[in-house]
Amino acid sequence: MGIFSFIGFTLLVAIYAWWKTRSTDEKSADGYYLGGRSLGAITIAGSLLLTNLSAEQIVGLNGQAFTEGVLVMAWETLAAIAMVLTAIWLLPKYMKGGITTIPEFIEKRFDENTKAILSVLFLVAFSIVLLPTILYSGSLAFSTMFDLPVLLGWSKSSTIWLCVWSIGLIGVIYAIFGGLKAVAVSDLINAIGLLIGGLLIPYFGLKLVGDGNMMDGINTLWTENQDKFNVTGGVTSSIPVGTIFTGMMIAQMYYWGTNQSILQRVFGAKSLKEGQKGMMLAAFVKFLIPIIVVLPGIIAWNVFNGNLDSADQAYPELVRKVLPPALLGFFAAVLFGAVLSSFNSLLNSSATLFGFDLYKKFFKPDASDLQTVKAGKLFGLIVALISMTIAPFIANAPEGLFSYIQQALGSLSVPILAVVIVGILTKKVPALGAKVVLIAGVLMYLVSLLIIGPHFTNEALSEAASNGITDPDQLAIIKAQAYPHFLHIMGILFVINVTIMIIIGMLKPKTDIYTPTTTDVIDTTPWKYAFIVGAIITVLVISTYLIF
Repeated sequence: MGIFSFIGFTLLVAIYAWWKTRSTDEKSADGYYLGGRSLGAITIAGSLLLTNLSAEQIVGLNGQAFTEGVLVMAWETLAAIAMVLTAIWLLPKYMKGGITTIPEFIEKRFDENTKAILSVLFLVAFSIVLLPTILYSGSLAFSTMFDLPVLLGWSKSSTIWLCVWSIGLIGVIYAIFGGLKAVAVSDLINAIGLLIGGLLIPYFGLKLVGDGNMMDGINTLWTENQDKFNVTGGVTSSIPVGTIFTGMMIAQMYYWGTNQSILQRVFGAKSLKEGQKGMMLAAFVKFLIPIIVVLPGIIAWNVFNGNLDSADQAYPELVRKVLPPALLGFFAAVLFGAVLSSFNSLLNSSATLFGFDLYKKFFKPDASDLQTVKAGKLFGLIVALISMTIAPFIANAPEGLFSYIQQALGSLSVPILAVVIVGILTKKVPALGAKVVLIAGVLMYLVSLLIIGPHFTNEALSEAASNGITDPDQLAIIKAQAYPHFLHIMGILFVINVTIMIIIGMLKPKTDIYTPTTTDVIDTTPWKYAFIVGAIITVLVISTYLIF
């Protein structure tokens, strides 16, 4: 029954998307890449949330919540503050300039080569980190929900490979041959389904814990799992409390303030006011999202007594246990749509970045729209194949899916955010400063993560072994204190990167002073209530930490 409802709903969405986009001219760059500056606040908010909320978010964060509890909600609640800051401070600066991509802003502020380096970094992030995690998390969810290894008589790893390539190939057909409009149309149906389905899981889960009564379930969960409701992370947790004020905000500001696949939705706004409203609405919903991406993980801990092969299985196992077969198929189809949405958004952004920022500059400057679109499609196909090859190996990530995403993205988020912030705040820092930081910043982070960090950790553990320390808790503390947490490293490197750019700006200042231009394509009047609404959302976020 579940398989049939899954296939039925998936086909319905696909047919509807084809029907709605059959008359779109996909041969023009405008038709393929850009929806035109015509989006309203609600559309922007929905698209932002669905692009962000996918299987890697739902499966990965619930997996961390299964292990560590409510403290991992920081990734969601603090995102709301980053979205408020982006809406009030960054968005007016972007949209007044009339830009359509972040690399375009970098080109105007620095130069074409700096833009090319940034585009390459975005493409590396998409193909090696984000797309593979989306494919792997979706595959893990479907494999577990439908118990595919047993159904097919295959091993778990073989089933993951099958799912990854199946989802990837369907995503390629959607994104590369359908363009942005096909993605947007299917987003609308899946966004509604994901929110409904996402709320059904904790509802049925709490009823299961409370023997049929949801309120009893809440009381039982609270009283039996008090340790899971401590919002302050200790030294051995994935989010030690101090990191909230260092690298956590760096990661959030990078994602919501400079990430092309996110901001592409907002740049399509019909006015700055609509863009700000859309981002504020999304920020408010983001504040509530832990009900979908954190609470089920804690429910799963209670239901399965903490006994699962992998923490990342917590969410799909809970879904399989609490949902009736018909709803299981529907929810799997909705989750499938969310996976495709995120996968397609990134593929579309990859095609856009390559076509406009690299192909037309380095390969064929006189390329027509049709040639640029064809080149973008071919590149998108290559990126998809690379990500499908990498995805199954994420099962070997030692600290789980979500931790892998954040640690890997740190290499790019720190230098990119530093370049954007310095680019906005200064006028004399030259392109040389940006280029040095974009290359050296990535290398410094990777050396820290892969060489220096493991060296100090191994030394500390060797010394502990020579002193006869064998207690796992003690060893965990020694390991955690041997080298700063990766989020602290992000904070430290951000300061270093900004300092490098400022020093270069003092030694070799830009001769042609950057003057921001103002577009007349859209109304750039800010929303008059932006600051008040932003302050209310910020107070709500802070209040959650006071409650717990």
